[in-house]
Amino acid sequence: MSRRLAWSLVSLAVLAAVAIRLRLLEVPLDRDEGEYAYVGQLLLQGVPPYGGAYTLKLPGIYGAYAASLALFGRTVAGVHLGLLVVSAATAVLVYRLVARLAGRAPGVVASAAFAALAINPRLLGTAAYAEHFVLLHAVGGLLALLRATEARRPGWLVASGLLLGVALLMKQSGAFFAAGAVAYVLLGRSGSPPPAWPERIRAAGALLLAALGPFAAVCLLLLAAGTFGTFWFWTFAYAAEYAGATDLPTGLGNLRRALAAVAPSSSVLLALAAIGTAALARDADRRRRDFLLLLLAASVLATAAGLHFRQHYFLLMLPAVVTLAALGARAVAGLLAASRVPRLSAGLPAALAAIAVLQPVYASRAVLLELGPVQVSRAIYGRNPFPESIEIARYIRERTGQADRVAVVGSEPQIYFYAGRRSATGHIYTYPLMELHRYALAMQREMIREIEGANPKYLVFVSAPRSWLPKPQSDMTIFHWFEAYQRGFIRVGVVDLLPGREPVYAWDDEAARYTPRSDIWLAVYERRRSGR
Repeated sequence: MSRRLAWSLVSLAVLAAVAIRLRLLEVPLDRDEGEYAYVGQLLLQGVPPYGGAYTLKLPGIYGAYAASLALFGRTVAGVHLGLLVVSAATAVLVYRLVARLAGRAPGVVASAAFAALAINPRLLGTAAYAEHFVLLHAVGGLLALLRATEARRPGWLVASGLLLGVALLMKQSGAFFAAGAVAYVLLGRSGSPPPAWPERIRAAGALLLAALGPFAAVCLLLLAAGTFGTFWFWTFAYAAEYAGATDLPTGLGNLRRALAAVAPSSSVLLALAAIGTAALARDADRRRRDFLLLLLAASVLATAAGLHFRQHYFLLMLPAVVTLAALGARAVAGLLAASRVPRLSAGLPAALAAIAVLQPVYASRAVLLELGPVQVSRAIYGRNPFPESIEIARYIRERTGQADRVAVVGSEPQIYFYAGRRSATGHIYTYPLMELHRYALAMQREMIREIEGANPKYLVFVSAPRSWLPKPQSDMTIFHWFEAYQRGFIRVGVVDLLPGREPVYAWDDEAARYTPRSDIWLAVYERRRSGR
């Protein structure tokens, strides 16, 4: 395949994915996107990470969102334009990486498959999750690693380490890609003769130091900002409790449910990836074999971390899976060329690759090509109150000033972003308050203390199981407190999410009389003024 044809096909695939993402720019933010957008908004206002919101995520994703909001506008579309750029750039990097490892034709297949799978709603790929930002820097870092080990140029090695370090800052799972890169350097498969052990150890040490550089720089910045203690507690102390909370049987159940949701829409690609894995085991190119096996191992470990196996975690598998699928298509071509039907050696593998690329798009064609933004949100997230958050935030924004504080008692941080108002508490998620760990009650008491101290003008109470995820043994202190605390407020809004029907909105006097009829509803409360 010529260079021009390869780039033409990659460009076509990337532009097709871009066109689909452009259609989805206005899909309402989900909770994770709302969290990242709200903290990114705070960063642009000069509030340091962990100063106005407590989360277990590392701060790189907030910086990435702040950049998107600054470049493309502080809107839902601005968030999704940032994702569009990141996803398109990653697809191009996947082509460069795979073409360097296996040739242009496999590179084209891998890049096109990545572009298609990265928008797959079954993987929640339409949302700007941190995994997309991890992959951009991880794939870039691995490409730089190949250049470094082939030419033994320390500059590329440092660039690789820095990019992999930024991948870690986007989310803790990025650490597995850096670990895989260090292991690859220690194997010393590049060059003839291969480097001696002292040279390998020096190179691995340089790569590791460079990868730790971004994290060290962030720690110094947070120390200077005065939020390092909060950062360390949430991203390490609490994160360790969160990661260790799932036992193996529960984790295997999570994996079965996730695979049932994501695998059927990509069955052809997964079959090609299985063939590619078998072919890789017999690959005479030890450099390529070791590199891809380490990439696969890093991807599996990153996806399995904590045994939660949420659907979007599988985005971290995409570079490895699409590369193996491309090798699988080439292996099929080789088998056919050596068989009695050599005429099929070009057409059939190309057809299989095309089906593998198009299958996930076809399986979700309604979401990707037909439905409007609110319908897309409903199709992917069910009755989660993501579209309704926009109207709730509009009501609050029109009745408050920049100095007024708002408290959302539930896990709907997107309301703060839409309203453009500061939270009365750093606890923008209530999941940690319901989990069974030693900090849960202290977190509840801290949230109560912060809300009472901030004296918010408006409260939003979320009655939705997925906004809390309570367990039978969860401490209910926060609910008992709210029952008493809300007496100092007047209910001025109710949003009732009725199954199979349009949501009911009741405002002001009507809200005071309205009784929710579903199991998912939100109520807006305004602080009582004197004489009311």
